[in-house]
Amino acid sequence: MDDLLDITLPALHRGRTRVLASCQLRFAAGEVVALIGPNGAGKSTLLQAIAGLAPEPVQLTRGGRAVARAEIGFLPQAFAVRAALSVLDCVLLGRREALGLRVPPHLIAEAEAMLNRLGLSDLADRAMHDLSGGQQQRALIAQRLFRRPTLLLLDEPTSALDLHHQLETMALLRAHAAATRAPVLAALHDLSLVARYADRVLVLADGRIEADGPPEAVLTPDRLALHWRIAPEVLRARDGKSVIVPHLMATNMQG
Repeated sequence: MDDLLDITLPALHRGRTRVLASCQLRFAAGEVVALIGPNGAGKSTLLQAIAGLAPEPVQLTRGGRAVARAEIGFLPQAFAVRAALSVLDCVLLGRREALGLRVPPHLIAEAEAMLNRLGLSDLADRAMHDLSGGQQQRALIAQRLFRRPTLLLLDEPTSALDLHHQLETMALLRAHAAATRAPVLAALHDLSLVARYADRVLVLADGRIEADGPPEAVLTPDRLALHWRIAPEVLRARDGKSVIVPHLMATNMQG
């Protein structure tokens, strides 16, 4: 029970408009949770609030202990880096509190090992502003993992990645969660990635958490049709996981 992380969010308002209803979330140690919902559902707003970037007070506790904002790793959807610092330096900044005039050799070794895990070793000395969007995204994910957060929040962590690196990154996040026991909450649009890699799925729709459960129970044709306005085809991959093929509803098709 001490490993459970509890989050209590009040209703979130922007001006006079309530954008999200109050809710309570609980994450188990090492759990990978996907946050999904149609555009404008409030996924980014929810992640920002949990990260402590909203005016509303959010309570986070783990085993009865308050979780400080510094213990949360958050990668927002808008991640462009224009700084001239190297990729290695960028990763090291994940533990900026431990850095001094001289960076301890063991931290450099750990940062280099993290870059190696993400296949970024050959970019260690490259300036961040010279990288492609996908390379920057992977470097920033490495930085957040290097921080060893109590909770990792990611807003569309595969948005700039090619197919190989999408799979590689999601597998890495699962391995990280299992090794560190820190839960991961990631907003994702690719429902097939959700079905393959998430332990649990939260569906955000109409300003509230509409569903919470394992992928096979949540990613139903009726729910996808209701919130995404698609006629989904659910197939089985060779690993037994679901593959969601979206089709336009007949009423939306022309001709």
